[in-house]
Amino acid sequence: MLKGIGVVPNWQKTRAQEVIHRIENFFAKYNIPIFILPEKLPLLKLPSPIEEFKSWPEKVELVIVVGGDGTFLRVAREMAFTDLPLLGINLGHKGFLSEIEVSNLETFLEKILTGNYSFGERIMLQTEVYRGNESVFSSISLNDAIISRGPFSRIIKLDSYINNDFLESYPGDGVIISTPTGSTGYSLSAGGPVVNPALNVLLITPICPHLLYKRSVIVNSDDVISIIVATSSADIYLTMDGQEGFPLHYKDKIIVKKASCATKVLTFQKSNFYKLLHDKLLDA
Repeated sequence: MLKGIGVVPNWQKTRAQEVIHRIENFFAKYNIPIFILPEKLPLLKLPSPIEEFKSWPEKVELVIVVGGDGTFLRVAREMAFTDLPLLGINLGHKGFLSEIEVSNLETFLEKILTGNYSFGERIMLQTEVYRGNESVFSSISLNDAIISRGPFSRIIKLDSYINNDFLESYPGDGVIISTPTGSTGYSLSAGGPVVNPALNVLLITPICPHLLYKRSVIVNSDDVISIIVATSSADIYLTMDGQEGFPLHYKDKIIVKKASCATKVLTFQKSNFYKLLHDKLLDA
C-alpha cells in the first residue's frame, strides 16, 4: 500500500477542484494520505524552487499532476532529483504528457492500488550559459531549450557544434534543442520529427531558417551540443520548457547535454506512444 500521494493541481483549470475531490474520495477509502499543493500557490507563476516539495520524498511515493503539459513540465523540473514518479491527469488541450483523461480517472486510480503499472524514464536537458569563462546561467528542462530572437529583432545567427566539431551556422529565428519528449512540442511545430520518448537522442531543429534547406539533426544523447551567439545587434533569449527565460549576449556559449537526472513517469500496460500520437495529433 502506498504511504502517501502528492497532488499538484493547476488551480486555474476549471475542473481542477472536481478532480481533486475525486482523487481524495477514492484514496480516503484506503486510508492513503494525500498531500496537495495549496490553492494559494499559483504553480506556473512561482519562482523556483517550490519549498512545499522539499518534504514530499519522505512522505509520498507518487506525484499526480492535475493540469496540462505546462503544469507537468514545471513539476518535472522540480521533482527531477527526487526519483518520485509522476502521473499526469489531463485538464489541458492536447495533454501529450498526461497518461489519464478525466473521463476514466477512477479506472486508472484502481490500477495504481493493484500495482498494474510500470515505470519509465524521460531524459532531460542540462543547459549552461558561459559568458567568457564564467557560467552565468544553469537549468534543467524536460522538453527543450530554445534560443530565439526577441519580438522586434531581425534575423539572428547561431553557430552550432557537436562535441566541439562545427555542425552548422543557422541564420533565422533561432534553434530548438529538444529531448524525444519535447519532439511533439515546439520542435514539431518548427518542422522537426516526432521521436519515441523511449529513445536516447537529442534533436536540433532550426526555427524559420534563412537557408535553402530546413532539416533537423538527431544526435546521440551522450553528445554535447554547443551554440554560440554570432549576432551582436539583436535581442536573443534562452527559454527552458517555455517557462524559464534568460537574455543572451553576443558571443555567449550555450552548452546543452543530457542531464544527470531524469523524469520518472508512471505508465500503464495499455499505454502506447503511437496510439497516443494518433489520438493527440493525427486525429485532432
